[in-house]
Amino acid sequence: MKKLFAAIAAFFKKKNVVLSGRRYGVDALGAMAQGLFCTLLVGTILNTLGSQLHIGFLTSTVVTVGADEKAVAYTIGGLASAMVGPAMAVSIGYALAAPPMVLFSLIPVGFATNALGGAGGPLAVYVVAVVASECGKLISKETKIDILVTPILTILVGVGLAWLIAAPIGTAARWVGQLIMLATELQPFLVGIVVSVLVGVALTLPISSAALCAAFTLTGLAGGAAVAGCCAQMVGFAVMSFRENRWGGLVSQGIGTSMLQMGNIVKNPRIWIPPTLASAITGPIATCVFKLQMNGAAVNSGMGTCGFCGQIGVYTGWVADVEAGVKAAITATDWIGLVLISFILPGLLAWAFGLVLRKLGWIKEGDLKLS
Repeated sequence: MKKLFAAIAAFFKKKNVVLSGRRYGVDALGAMAQGLFCTLLVGTILNTLGSQLHIGFLTSTVVTVGADEKAVAYTIGGLASAMVGPAMAVSIGYALAAPPMVLFSLIPVGFATNALGGAGGPLAVYVVAVVASECGKLISKETKIDILVTPILTILVGVGLAWLIAAPIGTAARWVGQLIMLATELQPFLVGIVVSVLVGVALTLPISSAALCAAFTLTGLAGGAAVAGCCAQMVGFAVMSFRENRWGGLVSQGIGTSMLQMGNIVKNPRIWIPPTLASAITGPIATCVFKLQMNGAAVNSGMGTCGFCGQIGVYTGWVADVEAGVKAAITATDWIGLVLISFILPGLLAWAFGLVLRKLGWIKEGDLKLS
């Protein structure tokens, strides 16, 4: 039995199939968020720019799929968004170091899984793409007709698994997301704190808060709390570390990612206290005072100020609500709330808390210095 396990372990090592939390929980999940960003998020941004700035080539139909009443017209942004399933699957395969034949075979797998998974498609794509990719890697280049065997096996495993589990996974993810959003509606103060802190912490950790929000379709008030938490981490770290990192650090963390501080957090976990406390304050302010909602793409809920995607998502939600007649107009209060929650309060609160911790000696000079 030991020899059998040893042989299996050696074969897995040879095929670069690494069963680890980092490989699946960090690398694959982070890559999935990049696939989401490059398709769904970018597509939404292009559509919003086209409609709001009246840019003709962004609002024009590029291609129409189908005929008669079933025809679907796509703009450039619409085409980008429609490719979200394949993009997520390929991104995951890339993170798992899948060989080319496996990687390209994940395109139909991602498309089928996302379609079958419905609103919870991202989580279904994550699970199915990981399994299909690893199975494809195991068979890759093991036969003389690899050009046939590898893509056929990868597609059959992926689409077959999607047919079995994508819909249940999608439904479960949607229920979890709806439960969180309902809880936020019923208890906006307490749940606003919890969502803001947890999603903000996820953003700074080497996992993807954007992918998590997309997987659970976290929108509405809960999405607004998530935006608040992410902004608190990014802007908070950027402002409180300004003396060490100056303008470069302000930009790289403020509109890049607070994940850059993970090495310093490992050395001194106390530096994480100020932005986390800031998120615990801005979350309920977002939900209770300004009623900040993310009604754009759910992936934006976990983006914070990264490329200002969180703010773009909130704005696209406003626009959609106005067009649907749900919201009368975008008001000055809306803009004030968004600016306060996204930039001003996170910076002020994290700076103030950071100053107290520096006085206490919990944060020392250089603790926040980026290498």
